[in-house]
Amino acid sequence: MKNKSEPKKSTSKSEWKEEALKAKTNGMKFTSLSGRELDICYTPEDIKETNYYNEIGYPGEYPYTRGIHHNMYRGKIWTMRQFAGFGTPEDTNQRFKYLLAHGQTGLSTAFDMPTLMGYDADDEISEGEVGICGVAISSLQDMEILFDGIPLDKVSTSMTINSPAIMVYAFYLAVAEKQGVPFSKLTGTLQNDILKEYIAQKEYIYPPKESMRIITDMIEYSTKEVPKFNPVSVSGYHIREAGSTAAQELAFTLADGFAYIEACMERGMDVDDFAPRISHFFNSHLDFFEEIAKFRAARRIYAKRMKNKYGAKNPKSWTLRFHTQTAGCSLTAQQPENNIVRTAIEALAGVLGGTQSLHTNSMDETLALPSDKAVKIALRTQQIIAYEHGVINVADPLGGSYYVEKLTDDIEAEAEKYFDLIDSQGGVIACIENGFFQREIADAAYRYQLELDKKEKIVVGINDFIEEDEKIDIPILQISKEVEEKQIKRLKELKASRNQEEVKNALKHLKKTAADGTNLMPAVLDCARKYVTLGEMCAELKEVFGVYEEQAVF
Repeated sequence: MKNKSEPKKSTSKSEWKEEALKAKTNGMKFTSLSGRELDICYTPEDIKETNYYNEIGYPGEYPYTRGIHHNMYRGKIWTMRQFAGFGTPEDTNQRFKYLLAHGQTGLSTAFDMPTLMGYDADDEISEGEVGICGVAISSLQDMEILFDGIPLDKVSTSMTINSPAIMVYAFYLAVAEKQGVPFSKLTGTLQNDILKEYIAQKEYIYPPKESMRIITDMIEYSTKEVPKFNPVSVSGYHIREAGSTAAQELAFTLADGFAYIEACMERGMDVDDFAPRISHFFNSHLDFFEEIAKFRAARRIYAKRMKNKYGAKNPKSWTLRFHTQTAGCSLTAQQPENNIVRTAIEALAGVLGGTQSLHTNSMDETLALPSDKAVKIALRTQQIIAYEHGVINVADPLGGSYYVEKLTDDIEAEAEKYFDLIDSQGGVIACIENGFFQREIADAAYRYQLELDKKEKIVVGINDFIEEDEKIDIPILQISKEVEEKQIKRLKELKASRNQEEVKNALKHLKKTAADGTNLMPAVLDCARKYVTLGEMCAELKEVFGVYEEQAVF
């Protein structure tokens, strides 16, 4: 006989949900950060159409939903790569050595705005910006100082630069030559993703088609000469920082990457010769589960496309390797110590999502470049996640979660819809030129801002839990005017002391190479060896390629 006091047990999700929705809520808006409508609970019913072996599988096996290595972090913990760069090359060299001494396992270089835009420190347009948001690099001489005492065959180096990436890469290779390091032993990554610049970050110089030619030249050269170096890191990070949703970040990033792959194949390159060295770079934002699902969906989409559309036969061409950085736009100037907590949770999402390397933002980065104390806390955050909490013990520990698997499926489906939209408009460059990407991101950013304004979403210290008359009590890194003066003085002395005839001839050859369609890398490397500056090379290419002006999007 049934016990009348036995609690009711639902026999289906719909039956349970009918009862659950009667319960009182706290009035918050229960959507993801991207505005995705979320169910109150997820069950086997939500993933009943998902075939485990075809869509999820095991870690280290196609389609790599659960990670690209069989044993994931049991085999190798992700590379801890803190972004560093400020002031003079000497200043950043000291920061590099500080981070390496405290357990960092790879270098990541930030450049100042003049360098990013292709100007030398002594250009009048650079005034007031030299060394402010990154390290000032105008020549091979600066790069020699930057890596003084750092053996390039022992340390993996990432460099965050795009339009003038070919010049910075050449400086790096020339330093390796001077250290006696063969190119074949160099490891690291260039960001070098110009397509996302037109979409989001806006640090472009040349028109899209000419920029694509430069990047294809670099991939072709690296495949033959620098086989362990990643010549492109396809970057969703800045797309997300501009206000995109998780699915937009994923779709637009992968679309850019596929555009580079198609350009190289059109050049006549075999996809399996270059694809294993194309890496990716994603944002890890505030919504813990959405981010993990995004990373898992990214691997699955990439594996399917590389195998089925581009005909790659090497499993290394199917595996999406990526670097993660915690969300800079989630940091607040108010109550900056709270950023330590935000960053820790975002970093954990990156790890549980299976990242290969990770940068954790410092608590003070909305106020200035990070201080030594702040950057050490950010590095220690990674080390605590790696060594204290047991999250590395199991590959893809959230695999099988009804919620995570359903989110992974949903984000993949949303990204596929975007691919169709992009293709229907003529591809990535056409969508850049007609403003499609920019409008989509602007609409997403506007929706989120409205949610904050209405307090449907809460950011601690911004629209709730505010501290009146707050005083910021953390050390702030200051960049003195002397940095600019020192860089200009050094650059003028270099320009006066180098062989002027060699410089003239190297620039003449560079211009000819740009005009006749020959691979640019050897000519740029020759310029670097002759101490031709970054600004001089960029100016020469502008005469051939022109300068891009974006059409306004409303």
